[in-house]
Amino acid sequence: MKRAIAVALTGIVTGIVYVYGREHIPSLPELKANMAFLTATVEDKPLSSALLYFGIYVAVAAFSVPAGTLMTLAGGALFGFWGGLLIVSFASSLGALLAFLVSRLLLHDAVQRRYGSRLARFNDGLKKDGAFFLFTLRLIPVFPFFVVNLVMGLTPVRARTFYWVSQLGMLPATAVYVNAGTQLAQIDNAGDVLSPGILASFALIGVFPWIARLTLAFWKRRKVYSRWRKPKSFDRNLVVIGAGAAGLVSAYIGAAVKAKVTLVEAHKMGGDCLNYGCVPSKALIRSAKLAKQIRNADQYGLLATEPAFSFRRVMRRIHDVIAEVAPHDSVERYEGLGVEVLRGHARIKDPWTVEITHPDGEVQVLTTRAIIIATGASPFVPPLPGIVEVGYLTSDTLWERFADLDVPPERLVVLGGGPIGCELAQSFARLGSSVTQIEMAPRLLVREDDDVSNYALEALQNDGVCVLTGHKALSCEVRDGERALIVEKDGERRRVAFDELICAVGRSPRLKGFGLEELGIPVGRTVETNAYLETIYPNILAAGDVAGPYQFTHTAGHQAWFAAVNALFGTFKKFKADYRVIPWTTFLDPEVARVGLNEQEAREQGIPFEVTRYGIDDLDRAIADGTAHGFVKVLTVPGKDTLLGVTIVGEHAGDLLAEFVLAMKHGLGLNKILSTIHTYPTLAEANKYVAGEWRRAHVSRRVQSFLETFHRHMRGERA
Repeated sequence: MKRAIAVALTGIVTGIVYVYGREHIPSLPELKANMAFLTATVEDKPLSSALLYFGIYVAVAAFSVPAGTLMTLAGGALFGFWGGLLIVSFASSLGALLAFLVSRLLLHDAVQRRYGSRLARFNDGLKKDGAFFLFTLRLIPVFPFFVVNLVMGLTPVRARTFYWVSQLGMLPATAVYVNAGTQLAQIDNAGDVLSPGILASFALIGVFPWIARLTLAFWKRRKVYSRWRKPKSFDRNLVVIGAGAAGLVSAYIGAAVKAKVTLVEAHKMGGDCLNYGCVPSKALIRSAKLAKQIRNADQYGLLATEPAFSFRRVMRRIHDVIAEVAPHDSVERYEGLGVEVLRGHARIKDPWTVEITHPDGEVQVLTTRAIIIATGASPFVPPLPGIVEVGYLTSDTLWERFADLDVPPERLVVLGGGPIGCELAQSFARLGSSVTQIEMAPRLLVREDDDVSNYALEALQNDGVCVLTGHKALSCEVRDGERALIVEKDGERRRVAFDELICAVGRSPRLKGFGLEELGIPVGRTVETNAYLETIYPNILAAGDVAGPYQFTHTAGHQAWFAAVNALFGTFKKFKADYRVIPWTTFLDPEVARVGLNEQEAREQGIPFEVTRYGIDDLDRAIADGTAHGFVKVLTVPGKDTLLGVTIVGEHAGDLLAEFVLAMKHGLGLNKILSTIHTYPTLAEANKYVAGEWRRAHVSRRVQSFLETFHRHMRGERA
């Protein structure tokens, strides 16, 4: 309310000043007629005249009174070129700064709250290049002075940056007008100052920063490539290294647009997702969930019994599932699409040359216009003393190791409390292993909110998992033939014996052995790329786990589109990778799915939000299915139905999330979801009900009171 009043008062004052000032602006002939008096006044009282002129000019600039041109001409006529230039330059910049600050104070927060998600990329660009864009706008006087001031106040550009860039950028135009003012007698119209030649000069000045920027980029690129000799012709348009999700999609897109593409894979087609990650883990989770349902069949009116199964057959089914999905990612399919698929290890020799060593030792060299690095990631194994000696498994190796076991390992330790660790811990516990899960952080799933972590902890403990959070792994040992992991919490050590140890503490991108070091391509935790997924060599790009910032199959495929299009058509048009709406799911039971911000991220980033929550235990279909647990939690802009983020915990949470992903992607709010018909009875109704909870919380009390009075009147009752 205070801000609204301030906005209204500012608008009124600005309107009064604008209208009053406009009505009392002298014309150019009036100014010329009074020059003798004004000049005499300045000569009699130079300091006070300069200060008065300065103050009036600041007010004119701050309130956008249409007298700037005349005031500038008068400055040159009264104070000469250098004096006028000095006064006008600082007065106009100070007035602009005041308008900027008023816009920022009164409107910035409201605009960012309402349109922040849509303005995210614009804001990021201005944080990086705000001074450059403002400088360009100031150099070209065709852009209205007051519009630039007000609009820039709504952006993240610093006030200090705004001032000095405005001071510098407006100087050329100010000099032209002040100089014209020194010869005021020869000017019949203010428009005479800007001749076609001067306008063309301003346009060239405005374009100059862009030309300079392109020139600088050209020289930087030339310097990067200077030590390499570019081929006159190329064997391929695109070489893709790695046949995981990112590599497969990149190759597919390249072939679809009729480019000549070679896909190189050193190991298995389909990468980690098909062979070690998404596909086998979900097959395991399904078998484990069925075992749990048999064990708890009495909850469905059936006879509960301990599931009888062969662990070997469970593992065989997992490998059968991999084999059934494999044709989707096979050599045959991609060759049928027009992609050349080569088995071997690829190494980049120079920006246009890839050396491929085949399994039989034969070396093949290809030249290519562009290269996409999509080498994926591998499990990270912590360097614990003794871990190699006792032996360990990862999410990559456990599938082969367990393939020939008749029963699951009796005592299993899972090191790591992230999504992979939680999924494996729950599944093996449901299949009969005694599982101990160890996490160094104070809670599981640390990227999620506390209530989600607590739900995951309760679910794991209900399945018999012994969860040790806040425990740091120190070392591994063998004592009397028994393997064990030594952990510590609050200075107290504990020995956890095991038959098998699974390391699930994260994955590290595969960066070594592909020639990146020799080419000088910077690598940190991932390959360093720009917004277009380009490395320091614009024709060498990266996508997927090796590029980050997410390690999901669906984001790898998402990035692959940008990488492939930029690699093949970047000479004409480039596209920045879009990470505004990224969903993900942890396939626990119940599932944990999220898109956008959660509460802890919103607080860390200082983003205001409201929380609306709906408990799935109230949902008819969930009650009928025996899955009445979990919740839908929605974060919205305060007072608005605009979505900031959604977290769902419950049965098929990953599927239910899709509606919110679509809504966030296309700027649809909760009211749109509420007005959409959802089939009864389905789990998807939870999305509509949480929208209803938000709507109920935002019904106007005044409207409710009016309606109550109205209906009382319609019944003929007296108040």
